[in-house]
Amino acid sequence: MRTVHPDVSRVTDAIARRSAGSRDDYLRRQHEAGQQAPNRQRLSCGNLAHGFAACEGDDKNRIRLMESANLGIVTAYNDMLSAHQPYSDYPEKIKAAARELACTAQVAGGVPAMCDGVTQGMPGMELSLFSRDVIAQATAVALSHQMFDAVICLGICDKIVPGLLIGALHFGHLPMMFLPAGPMPSGLPNKEKQRVRQLFAEGKVGRKELLEAEAASYHSAGTCTFYGTANSNQLLMEAMGLQLPGGSFVNPGTPLREALNREAVHQLCRVSSVSASPKPLGDIVDVRAIVNAMVVLLASGGSTNHGIHLIAIARAAGFIINWSDLDALSRVVPLLARVYPNGQADINHFHAAGGSTLLFRQLMEAGLMHADAPSMWGQSMADYLQEPVLDGERLRWQPGVEESGDPAVIASVDAPFDAEGGLRLLEGNLGRALIKVSAVDPAYHQINAPAVVIGSQGELQVKFDAGELDRDCVIVLPYQGPQANGMPELHKLTPVLSVLQDRGHRVALLTDGRMSGASGKVPAAIHLSPEAAVGGAIARLRDGDRIILDAVNGELRCDIDDADLFARAPLPKEEDSRFGVGRELFAVFRSQVGSAEQGASVLFPALPEGLGEQG
Repeated sequence: MRTVHPDVSRVTDAIARRSAGSRDDYLRRQHEAGQQAPNRQRLSCGNLAHGFAACEGDDKNRIRLMESANLGIVTAYNDMLSAHQPYSDYPEKIKAAARELACTAQVAGGVPAMCDGVTQGMPGMELSLFSRDVIAQATAVALSHQMFDAVICLGICDKIVPGLLIGALHFGHLPMMFLPAGPMPSGLPNKEKQRVRQLFAEGKVGRKELLEAEAASYHSAGTCTFYGTANSNQLLMEAMGLQLPGGSFVNPGTPLREALNREAVHQLCRVSSVSASPKPLGDIVDVRAIVNAMVVLLASGGSTNHGIHLIAIARAAGFIINWSDLDALSRVVPLLARVYPNGQADINHFHAAGGSTLLFRQLMEAGLMHADAPSMWGQSMADYLQEPVLDGERLRWQPGVEESGDPAVIASVDAPFDAEGGLRLLEGNLGRALIKVSAVDPAYHQINAPAVVIGSQGELQVKFDAGELDRDCVIVLPYQGPQANGMPELHKLTPVLSVLQDRGHRVALLTDGRMSGASGKVPAAIHLSPEAAVGGAIARLRDGDRIILDAVNGELRCDIDDADLFARAPLPKEEDSRFGVGRELFAVFRSQVGSAEQGASVLFPALPEGLGEQG
């Protein structure tokens, strides 16, 4: 392996210096908790009896004796999420695998798991981002019984994986691994799905045809196959050494999937806190792991949601990262994957072309990943250049492929799809925002057009239907940030904007809301901070203001005098997000949540000005 690239090393060192105090505090707390293990020894007889009362005979005796590991399962199972439906029988299989090594496992608790695909464009989407912190808290509740020597997290999608990891990091003295379920088999090609969506937006097909296309795409158990937040989660957890190598995208119910799950359970038993060689989660998630996750996100063109989630995950481990770090890495990390919406392939095609193993190899050999970063399996991330295969019924590991099986899906560092990564920072008199450029044609990386200010997603369709948008424009949608309404994703905007771009217009989106991993071919400056609800400049924009969005030079501004801009009164918020579908229960979240660049969380105190942003 090459030595680490100097720019990657520089960002790593900057994060370590910036985070020295908070990381030391975190490690001290986890060390103190680890000195008290095994936790069950601290329980009274009554406490312990409650903890194993419902166990089978042999399991009860093993937990009582405290000589072997007891694994705590935190599950996000429900059978409305296609990605999570396979988790139905995981707990019993995990218990059986643990018994093979004379260990035990118990379901410690469940966490909520909402589907953003169901709530897109609906009021319930305003609970989505906040659900991440609820999941983190629920994970802590599950593990607070102090019955466990290692943790298995069952979660895949959107806010669920970040929430589980944030919660587990507060029990960082315990080892932890994720068990994925894998993606559903490929369905309707993404290009065809996109075509039907745009036809529906133009009124050329009806709801029946649209539903048929969507159902043919999302058609079975397993993770959705486009490269959104769910599959980004899987790749990042593997890049942090918290899943088995090469196992993230093995389909549900296959013999290889079952063998990988069994191996993950065995590995946790081997490295549990009561084993001879424990691997505490807090030690595994060090600064190299955080940087590896950022690099892989950029190289793969992953979800913009991780411009928020990785910051919150890092905070949970005592690290302070910001969008400037992502931008600095993006300038040196090439784009190596083309998976929808960054291309026409799906995640199954990515896996077949060489998958995570090949991607990591390319990055490590270029010095862009820390190969010496610790991992929950093997000795370090250098061991993650292997891939799993079945030899009869026996799982074994072999070197991963060294060349792409499909260069249109996974490129080489020498001939990347783009010399820079998928995310970039924009800043100027409107604030700071992220833009995902991996799916945007370079011809649209620079937009200079008048603003069209709207108050809701539905208003865009009304203006489109009225013929008011057949021109160059930047659609401005304020009051979509964390404090305004929980920062929902805004995918109802995408089909209309795509139609306008296809008609030859130069269009873009500017918002303090989210677009997530499905961010597509239209340039979108998102996560704008400061948000409208706290007086951000976006609330002062008016129709006709000239907006400059320049992803090449990292610029985002309104072409009027700053004094004139900030002398304007903010526009009022048009939609009421206080009530309905439980939103009233999250008023305290909206009032206390931090900015997008500080992780949009209620779990961490605000950082000093300039430390969590721009520093």
